Amino acid sequence: MAMVALRFRHLDAKGRQPYVQWWSGKLIRLIGARLDLQGTPRPGATLFIANHVSWLDIASIHAGCPQARFVSKADVLRWPLLGWLIRHVGTLFIERERKRDALRVVHQMAEALRQGDSVAVFPEGTTGPGPRVLPFHANLLQAAIAVEAPVQPIVLRYSEPGQVFGTAAQYIGDTTLIGSIWKIISARGLVVHVHFLPAQATAHADRRALGEFLQSLLQAELDQAAAA
Repeated sequence: MAMVALRFRHLDAKGRQPYVQWWSGKLIRLIGARLDLQGTPRPGATLFIANHVSWLDIASIHAGCPQARFVSKADVLRWPLLGWLIRHVGTLFIERERKRDALRVVHQMAEALRQGDSVAVFPEGTTGPGPRVLPFHANLLQAAIAVEAPVQPIVLRYSEPGQVFGTAAQYIGDTTLIGSIWKIISARGLVVHVHFLPAQATAHADRRALGEFLQSLLQAELDQAAAA
């Protein structure tokens, strides 16, 4: 919070990235978790897509990919302190209850990609328990298709001793933010797995077909983790 308030006004987007990466990694260490990074995020204009499990997902991805600008539901702006912080790291906000708002956000995303920025989205639109990828909402993929920017999938998974898919990080059902934070900091041996898969081309793609393909890639990785 202090860094954003005191330093960010004097830094450009590239200059802010080391701070974003540092505090994201620091947050994961402070809650007693270990970060397991695999693969490499693609530099330059890229649309990152990931499965969604927890409010911790953004920090987990930023720990390995600080350049990503997230598209988040506008509800997070009401979160105490976190909403203010999320706004100031370049996040784009979408009103999911308003169908026409998706078109506005697609245009913003396309413009950001055209300017060489990296953008990240959770196509499921909500959090899931972890083992299964929920159906993708493919509308936001149109931003990458429109400017022929590649899409790089990210597989997120939280494990605990004896659990390939841990329950402590789940942010589903009636779980409150405070309750979720307590579950996470109370967990022992929590590991945050962030796996960057190879980037995929989008030129002339159909967004629904692309969404189904990306969903299958994520699911295949989660199935492989379960089998192992």
